[in-house]
Amino acid sequence: MSTVSDRPRGGDAGAQAGSGPITEEEIFESHEGGKLSVEITAPLDSQRALSIAYTPGVAQVSRAIAADETLAARYTWTSRLVAVVSDGSAVLGLGDIGPRASLPVMEGKAALFKSFAGLDSIPIVLDTKDPDEIVETLVRLRPSFGAVNLEDISAPRCFDIEQRVIEALDCPVMHDDQHGTAIVVLAALNGAARALGRELAPMRVVIAGAGAAGVACANILLAAGIDDVIVLDSKGIVEPGRADLNGVKADLAARTNPARRTGGIAEALDGADVFLGVSAGKVPEALIATMAPNSIVFALSNPDPEIHPEAAARHAAVVATGRSDYPNQINNVLAFPGVFRGALDVGARRITESMKIAAAEAILSVVGDELSPQKIVPSPLDPRVAPAVAEAVARAAKQDGVA
Repeated sequence: MSTVSDRPRGGDAGAQAGSGPITEEEIFESHEGGKLSVEITAPLDSQRALSIAYTPGVAQVSRAIAADETLAARYTWTSRLVAVVSDGSAVLGLGDIGPRASLPVMEGKAALFKSFAGLDSIPIVLDTKDPDEIVETLVRLRPSFGAVNLEDISAPRCFDIEQRVIEALDCPVMHDDQHGTAIVVLAALNGAARALGRELAPMRVVIAGAGAAGVACANILLAAGIDDVIVLDSKGIVEPGRADLNGVKADLAARTNPARRTGGIAEALDGADVFLGVSAGKVPEALIATMAPNSIVFALSNPDPEIHPEAAARHAAVVATGRSDYPNQINNVLAFPGVFRGALDVGARRITESMKIAAAEAILSVVGDELSPQKIVPSPLDPRVAPAVAEAVARAAKQDGVA
């Protein structure tokens, strides 16, 4: 099965031990030869073992699967295998760096699946940006895996590709840049509201960024009952009066901004309760100061947030970032391992909105009595998170009838 390599990795050990800054040498050394290897589930230490695992014994298993394809889920690793798929077009904050340069990130994602959810996964980077070719490739590869984690595919192509792959395959599919982010944001926003003794539904939320994460966050917040959501792109508030909107943004404009505000970030933030930054744009401290009392600021761009957390904290009651060196880190690893584990545990055919909302509720439940403005989500390293998310997602899949 796919697993994190057993080679010593000084960078990881140093970071965990807090022994000082991570050096460039440590980083490259930890990636040398890749971060993954394959190990077997039983030793091949005798002629008998070899005959069982391979020929002639394996032929019996192949004949059985040929007669009943559903047996592949029991006698191969496909039912527990996630394909981590990217075209390298929107990698981290690096942009369109291509499939080969994206592979270290996909290997890292596979390592996280194994470490946090016990799931095997295989990185697949595709040397094409053509949606038709990407979808067809995954359709042809379907017998080899049990779920698809789409990763680092640029917007707006990512929306079309994800929807088409969902429709084409009979297994869980999720673009983590969209939905992993949205799930953790919903969990964190619920945590922030409860820590402040506020209700979520009446809040006015401003989302800076109309790419993969921004659109998904808007959708999940609307589904969670927040009516007043405003989304901005590089040209200002996404609203129906604009003639330059693509199909995804036009749809979003019709479902958000009920007061039909126009303008830019200054007009959007004036009196707003929540700022959610999922773009690389900077927000002046003076604009954060115009938000409503007891405001909430999630500045999630990495490594440089839209506004420095210390500056935001001078005006906001709760501040979160994507960084690990400040409180309230919004990290996708809180969501995706448990989401896929829960979906695969019950043989779900797809990942529904209810499953995503259940995942967000499970993440927050782990915080428990420790909830405070400085702790609105658990640590990404908390071992309780993935099992809690998996259980909630599995239960929601059964309720939705997709298990």
